[in-house]
Amino acid sequence: MDRRTFVGITAALISAHLSATGAPLPTVRCIGFLGNGKPDTNAPQHEAFKKGLRDLGWIEGGNIVFEYGWAEGSVERLPALVAAFLQRPVDIIVLSGSPALSVAHRATRTTPIVFIVLTDPVALGFVASFARPGGNITGMASQFEELITKQLQLLREAIPRLSRVALLHQAGLPAVVLTAAETTTRALGLTAHMLKVNEWSELDNAFKTASAERAGAMLVLPSPYFDTQSKILIALAARYRLPAFYEFKNFVENGGLMSYGPNINEMYARAASYVDRILKGAYPGDLAIERPRTFELVINLKTAATLGLSLPASLLERADQLIG
Repeated sequence: MDRRTFVGITAALISAHLSATGAPLPTVRCIGFLGNGKPDTNAPQHEAFKKGLRDLGWIEGGNIVFEYGWAEGSVERLPALVAAFLQRPVDIIVLSGSPALSVAHRATRTTPIVFIVLTDPVALGFVASFARPGGNITGMASQFEELITKQLQLLREAIPRLSRVALLHQAGLPAVVLTAAETTTRALGLTAHMLKVNEWSELDNAFKTASAERAGAMLVLPSPYFDTQSKILIALAARYRLPAFYEFKNFVENGGLMSYGPNINEMYARAASYVDRILKGAYPGDLAIERPRTFELVINLKTAATLGLSLPASLLERADQLIG
C-alpha cells in the first residue's frame, strides 16, 4: 500500500471515529527513512530501528508511518530522495553515512535529521559539538580516526609479516578519514596503497592492482555504499586470495576474513530514542550526539583456513565471535 492510499484510508477512519464518538484520534507522524542500499540490504538496520521505536510506543501503521527512499548504492540518487521527503513533507528524516547527511544538510535547516554516521560530524562541519550539536541535526556517531588504529593493529597481529596494506575507498570519502588512514598506517610502520573506486565496475581492477602491488592485506575504509556491494567485495577478496578487513560483522558472516567496529544494529536501535524525543517536542540541536556502546571483533575461521592463515591464539581469544 502506498502512502497516499494509506493516508486516504486513515482519514476515512478518523472521520468515521469523530462522527461516532466525537473524540479525536492521535496525530499520525511521518518518518522519512533514507536507505543507502535496497530494502533487503538495509533490512537488519531498519528492523532494529523499528523495534527501538516500538519499545517507545511508536507503531508503524498506528501513530507513525514511513516514507522510504532507497539510494540503491548510488550517491547520485540522494538529492532527489531528500527533495521528495521535504516536498511531502515528512516530520523527521533518518539517514546514515556522511554522503546522505551532506545532501540533507544542504537541503534543509529546519526539518529534523537523525543520523547514524561513522566519521566525526564535528570535523566534517555538520554540527557544532557532540554535546550541543545546534541546528536541526543530531544522532549517533563514531569517529573513524579512533577505529582505524585498532583495525590496523588487529590486521597486523593476524598477519605478523604484513608490510604493505591496500586501503580501498570510494570516491568522495571525506579528506579527514583519508588523512587518518594514511597517518595511522605510517605510524604502524606499514606501506599504504590507496585504491579509489569511482564506479562499482572498478572494484575488480582495484583488487587486481592490490595483488600486483603485493599488498599483504586490504582494509576496506568506511562507506555506506560498500555494504551494497558486500558479496562482490567478498568474492573478489577470495579470487585474489587477499585477506580483507571490514568494519561490520555482516561482511564476515558472509565470508569476509575479519571485522572490527561498532554494532550498527544497536546504533539504529538507539537512534529511535532521538526520533521519540524530537516527535515529543525536543529540539534536535539540544540533544547530545551519542557514541557506539559496543564494538565487536569478528573472525571467520573458514576463510582464514582457505587463505592459509594460522591466526594467533591471543587474537582468537579476544574475538567476540568466531565463525566457521
